[in-house]
Amino acid sequence: MLYWIYEYWNSANQAGAEWAYSLRILNLFQYLTIRAGLACLLTFVFSLIYGPWVIRKLVSLKVGQPIRSAEEVHKLNELHGGKAGTPTMGGVMILGAVLFAVLLCGRPLNPFVAVTSCVMLALGLLGFVDDYTKVKLKSSDGVSGKTKLFWQFLIGCVAAVFLLLKTKEMGMGYVLVDQPMMISEVTFPLFKEPLFDMGWFCVPFFAIVIVGCSNAVNLTDGLDGLATGCTITVALSYAVIAYLTGHAYMAKEYLFIPFNTHVAELAVFLMALVGAGFGFLWHNCHPAKVFMGDTGSLAIGGALATAAICAKQELLLVIIGWVFVMEAMSVILQVASFKLTGKRIFAMSPIHHHFELRGWHESQVIIRFWIISIFSGLMGIALLKIV
Repeated sequence: MLYWIYEYWNSANQAGAEWAYSLRILNLFQYLTIRAGLACLLTFVFSLIYGPWVIRKLVSLKVGQPIRSAEEVHKLNELHGGKAGTPTMGGVMILGAVLFAVLLCGRPLNPFVAVTSCVMLALGLLGFVDDYTKVKLKSSDGVSGKTKLFWQFLIGCVAAVFLLLKTKEMGMGYVLVDQPMMISEVTFPLFKEPLFDMGWFCVPFFAIVIVGCSNAVNLTDGLDGLATGCTITVALSYAVIAYLTGHAYMAKEYLFIPFNTHVAELAVFLMALVGAGFGFLWHNCHPAKVFMGDTGSLAIGGALATAAICAKQELLLVIIGWVFVMEAMSVILQVASFKLTGKRIFAMSPIHHHFELRGWHESQVIIRFWIISIFSGLMGIALLKIV
């Protein structure tokens, strides 16, 4: 909306309208940094003001988080038993704030912003159904794993096909060091040319990236503020990358990363997510008054993965989102080890529970994982100019 206001003002100003001269301040709305900063501030304030109301509403609806029994998780039940009844589905606060800020400060018809927002909404709806099922049944088991994976993969495929066709047919392809590049080509900052072109095979690959990141954030969301804090770091890192990707000099002549002027608008979306994350963390930090639930975690993971794909830095997500990768890998290794050898590698997975059971206080685990996430984000951005 703000950009449309700028365009209306600019047309009037060029026509010599007197009121346009008086409202020259509207010229600021053309700048991406101004709109991204406003989006971040808006979502933060929105979450602070409306957060308590959302929490009270969730409490009145009795959507408390089910806690697994002592028979299922043994000692962990003693550590987390007091969290039973804490309202879940708090992700609606994040999703609502981000979408409102994007509509106000961004350009929602930008294809990269649109597809990222739609993926977030679709996965948020899937997470909402999962959370509602858990609350209704008063069990930690929601939508079955196979059903959830099916819908996640379908959403990922639709998003991937949209991006592939949009960048092909609408002349919205990428440029890497003055050479045209398709979205199906895989890149990494250490190389000045694409590694290889996957063609239509990029559709299942992008879908796997979206599904993997969505579930990784979901697995990380097991301690108060852990997933929220890591989300802030990853979103902020990719906001910087999106901004650089959309500016010709920085992308093509200095950093030698894929350039696409339309990707820069994703910085507004990602900064809105940063602000919403800080605002939600105000209520979600230990001891948490609300959990984001699958409504938030599945949506956030999918949105971050889609943004990484749009910026053509999907492989860099392994580094920037290392905490999410670490959490997901700990579950995979634990299951594989137990099935193959009958022995467990960790006291419990995801890995944050392993450290809890080894004597770390919950706050220690959270803050130390935040530190790892911050360094991972800085390392990922530093790799953009390694050659």
